[in-house]
Amino acid sequence: MGDPVRATMLTALMGGKALTPSELAATAGVTAQTASFHLGKLAAAGLLRQRKQGRHRYFSLADDDVGGVLEAVMGLAAKRGHRQIRTGPNDPALRNARVCYNHLAGAFGVRMFDSLVARNYLAWAAENPELTGAGRSFVSSFGIALEPLATSRRPLCKACLDWSARRSHLAGGLGTAFLDRFYDLGWAKRRRGSRVVEFSPAGEAGFLRQFAV
Repeated sequence: MGDPVRATMLTALMGGKALTPSELAATAGVTAQTASFHLGKLAAAGLLRQRKQGRHRYFSLADDDVGGVLEAVMGLAAKRGHRQIRTGPNDPALRNARVCYNHLAGAFGVRMFDSLVARNYLAWAAENPELTGAGRSFVSSFGIALEPLATSRRPLCKACLDWSARRSHLAGGLGTAFLDRFYDLGWAKRRRGSRVVEFSPAGEAGFLRQFAV
């Protein structure tokens, strides 16, 4: 992960989108042959998942754990003053709301997490939060079905270090479900070709009402 080319490729995949070797090569500014070498290393290390569709190959992060490690490393790098312009930590739109693999990050993600904790919908247990009884009622009233999430192999709630705010936002199955719900409500949409999540004026107002701090 420490190699600059591989780090850039992994960062590009943080949006949760599968990319082809040529797309990743262009992102990293290397030749197709060099990209293939680095992708082979990442796949062999279990950090990437490869899928074939017709003549094309697509790469994505292997799982949520890889996304969580990358986000934590980005947070540590920012805290130590090592920032890559490519990741856009100074971009206001990325700082405001973005996709972190498959859940909401940025100022909006941190606010949601803080609100859920402050209202006792989430309670800390060891290193990760747990959904309380009041939290389950809130989640259900917000239109999220908990039963499918509870039976999934993914953890329901997970704290993820936000690399721009350097505070926690919500990952895990519930984090993904909240982001999907914002899309379904028409509150937000993913900017094409970017990790940025754009909230409409009405969506932002609804979000701020639901997640008061």
